[in-house]
Amino acid sequence: MDNDAIEDHEDNWKIIIVDDEPEVHAVTKLALSDFEFQNKGLEFISAYSGKEAEEVLLSHPDAAIVLLDVVMETDDAGLKVAEFIRQQADNHFVRIILRTGQPGQAPERQVIVNYDINDYKSKTELTAQKLFTVVMASLRSYRDIIAIEENRKGLEKIIKASTDLFSVQSMESFIGGIVQQLTSVISSSDKAMYATTLVANSESYSNDLVVIAGQGEFSDAEGKPVKEVLSAEMMQSFNQALNNREIVYGNDYVIAYCNSKSSQGSLLYIAGINTELSDNDRYLIELFTSHVQLAFDNVLLTRDLEDTQREIVMRLSEAVEHRSKETGNHVKRVSLYSQLIALKLGIEEREAEQIMFASPLHDVGKVGVADSILHKPARLDSEERALMEEHAQIGYEILKDSKRPIIKASAIIAQDHHEHWDGSGYPKGKKGEEIHVYGRIVALADVYDALRNRRCYKDAWSVDKTIDYIRSQSGLQFDPKVVEIFIDNIDEFESILTQHPD
Repeated sequence: MDNDAIEDHEDNWKIIIVDDEPEVHAVTKLALSDFEFQNKGLEFISAYSGKEAEEVLLSHPDAAIVLLDVVMETDDAGLKVAEFIRQQADNHFVRIILRTGQPGQAPERQVIVNYDINDYKSKTELTAQKLFTVVMASLRSYRDIIAIEENRKGLEKIIKASTDLFSVQSMESFIGGIVQQLTSVISSSDKAMYATTLVANSESYSNDLVVIAGQGEFSDAEGKPVKEVLSAEMMQSFNQALNNREIVYGNDYVIAYCNSKSSQGSLLYIAGINTELSDNDRYLIELFTSHVQLAFDNVLLTRDLEDTQREIVMRLSEAVEHRSKETGNHVKRVSLYSQLIALKLGIEEREAEQIMFASPLHDVGKVGVADSILHKPARLDSEERALMEEHAQIGYEILKDSKRPIIKASAIIAQDHHEHWDGSGYPKGKKGEEIHVYGRIVALADVYDALRNRRCYKDAWSVDKTIDYIRSQSGLQFDPKVVEIFIDNIDEFESILTQHPD
């Protein structure tokens, strides 16, 4: 096996020659020595037997054409290779041109019917000109098939992202799918990236362009600043497009500024374009630049509104806890414990996150409880205890009419987190699974944190004493399943407690 590239391998079409006669390899390479298609030459890869051909094909799944001899170590070695390509290697893209010096041993009609090959030629009829013609036709076919496959992959990304289009991650995947489809339509290049100064997972906005979608040689660049990916010379063209808010058409690339309402700018970069862009190609690029970033801006704006709502919930709950003289990170820890329990219970990730954001308002009803009761360092008498217990229903009444999912979940938690599994809790005396699972989760999370931290009326309990107490309350105060999860994952609870001290 040997490789013989006429030009830089990365920019060539791969042609695999499979024949047991070295002269056939030499003549084929000579006949196609000046071949060029879409500004790309050929890279020849040789194999001299069916077995060797199989190894080569697995090593080069991106080969465009296989020039395949029929008779090698056996009379049907080439046919077995053709079958291997389509079935074992599962490669339905490479174009198979069967060549034979003994056509009677493998009749053309029978071979065409029984094997998924693309052309069948006798070696005697394959003159240099006919070889040129068949290779050109096969490369055009291969190019179109790959374009269709890239379209399919891009469409698959778009469809998957569409199920949750208004999450940042899905929007980035959505953009990636559109970029993939766009490049497959306007060029045979797969080298493209989309970069923006507005980064979805960043706590602060940066003036640096960051890659959020990349393909080809840029597929590993996602999340990196563009200046770390491109040369200084290319960065000048990027800055030109960004500063002038324009589309820059280079000899073999395009850099397109994408309209944005909230970022300094975003750019689409397609490299390795090997044909002149048509008017339709330019129209598609302009369409992309006019709409895609604006859609991303809207997603980020939605995220910003959601983050604002969650921050307001957290700050309000902290204000309630401050009035109650509870410890500083109590609500944050309870929210993280609650999310942990929910996930371990098998609750879907998004719903578990909703419980996490809703749980901080579990004691919001304490705004309706007198300071003399909230701040009393001694045990409450029965009358005071009754007044204190009203906070669960007060919290529910405050929150119950909201149509927002987090606030609706908060209302459930506020009402049910003091209910007991055996029916001895308050405010409704619910029992067992009558208590909403959100309430059952937060009930244990709240008690665990209260026991493990100092309060005005008690010192912090040890982890062993806390476990013993919660275990003793399984089936009484707490849902047995939630207790089991707590005990099995105590190390994770303790880790949260350590990471967020008061």
